[in-house]
Amino acid sequence: MMYPLVRELAAAAAPYRVPVAVTCRVLGLARQPCYRWLTRPVTDAELAEAYRANALFDAHPDDPEFGHRFLLDEARARR
Repeated sequence: MMYPLVRELAAAAAPYRVPVAVTCRVLGLARQPCYRWLTRPVTDAELAEAYRANALFDAHPDDPEFGHRFLLDEARARR
């Protein structure tokens, strides 16, 4: 994903500030999705996926012998 690069180049603290429109044109990106991402870089689905992954990671070291069924039960319990 190139949007973090666009954000870094357009930052006020960047040594050579490049406008978002110019960066998007050079990289071949549409501006509207870039601006949408800049206002909300993490979607709700990505956040929920990260929480589930953390719950599975936290549950597995305690009982590694139970396998995937135990992990699925833990994921369902923490929704």
